[in-house]
Amino acid sequence: MTSYDYDLFVIGAGSGGVRAARMAAGLGVRVAIAEHLYLGGTCVNVGCVPKKLFVYAAHFHDDFQASKGFGWSLGEPHFSWSKLLAQKNQEISRLQGIYGNLLNNSGVTVIDGKAVVQDAHTVIVNGQAYRCERILIATGGWPDIPDFPGKEHVITSNEMFALEQLPKRILIVGGGYIAVEFAGIMRGLGVETTLCYRGKQLLRGFDDDVRDFVAQEMQKKGITIHFDTTIQAITKTADGFVADSGQDQPLEADLVLYATGRAPNTAGLGLEAVGVALDGRGAIQVNAEYQTTISSIYALGDVTDRISLTPVAIAEAMALVNQLYGGSATPVDYDNIPTAVFCQPNVGTVGLSETEARKRYSDIVIYKSVFTPMKHSLSGLGEKTLMKMVVRRSTDQVLGIHIVGAEAGEIIQGMAVAIRAGATKAVFDSTIGVHPTAAEELVTMRKAVE
Repeated sequence: MTSYDYDLFVIGAGSGGVRAARMAAGLGVRVAIAEHLYLGGTCVNVGCVPKKLFVYAAHFHDDFQASKGFGWSLGEPHFSWSKLLAQKNQEISRLQGIYGNLLNNSGVTVIDGKAVVQDAHTVIVNGQAYRCERILIATGGWPDIPDFPGKEHVITSNEMFALEQLPKRILIVGGGYIAVEFAGIMRGLGVETTLCYRGKQLLRGFDDDVRDFVAQEMQKKGITIHFDTTIQAITKTADGFVADSGQDQPLEADLVLYATGRAPNTAGLGLEAVGVALDGRGAIQVNAEYQTTISSIYALGDVTDRISLTPVAIAEAMALVNQLYGGSATPVDYDNIPTAVFCQPNVGTVGLSETEARKRYSDIVIYKSVFTPMKHSLSGLGEKTLMKMVVRRSTDQVLGIHIVGAEAGEIIQGMAVAIRAGATKAVFDSTIGVHPTAAEELVTMRKAVE
């Protein structure tokens, strides 16, 4: 009989890895988890949590301006980057402590160090070998910067959370979640902000109306956006950096942030040597049960490069543990997963975009509303809200809801429940609205736009 040190060895103490470790340990499984950077992974340390805190900070710029329309008279606001950074660091330290306590109290052995898979049942950490019945890889993703002249002069989103001081001018390269969110953060904190993207619209994969609307609102807030623009080289000057896009006017900045995507974090794990199949981007290939090409090795979350969202990694972790140790199958339903982009204003979306819906069905009808939310009737800021609903005419089923506006991320959670429950347009129409709110627009849209 084979003797193992642990029944389950988890590599990576991010959201998915921690949830899997805790759940399994709670079922009596002998679990170890290895992490060489920080407990909580990307989300807690250099992702969702600190970024959302920065978004809150940036939003006060608009709030101070808006207050004048409501009778407030303020002195000149002063912002301290060092104060925000210190407060953020304190909160992250608190969360790291919570993660550590959760693991320890669950009976999980926490090992500080870089783990390498030696074979199908062995993990090496700090020179020590651990024999394990099963291995779970949950190492997440890592910022990916393409090769080009001057690459050494740019930073990634990781470094944005530890800047010693704010730049006066920033150039952000990219057009996805991270680029768009940091553009709003930097502009809100008073930084002259320019965004460059090689495509024609931001936020690839989102509804086209959302993509256009977000760009318009960002530009209204003073963010300069250059579409169809590819940076060819970056050079350092006495005054900062100059980015060459092959166009007439070079782009100057004090800081260049590359937010051009994230790659699966599989380098240095030893996976290829033991026969775990990876794709061209380094993502671990898994089947429907999160099993790799080595039957005793599993993977979930961003490292599999499927749907890179923290709640998805957590759901996958719960499904895997239930499957392996809980005696029940609770597969993750990947349809109609809601998401939010914390730009300013926020984006909240769930279900099919109009383009996706029209590819699947021939009888799509669209309801859409663009309006000035009540707050901005007095604020003077001119911010608009977009709400859009995608419906299939033959069944009356609501296939998608897309929002750009204040608290869109909060609103979309409830809409996700409705869509997953199969709500029809008639159900929305018969629901009494909460007045006065922006969200009531979703139950009062009666006239289709096309």
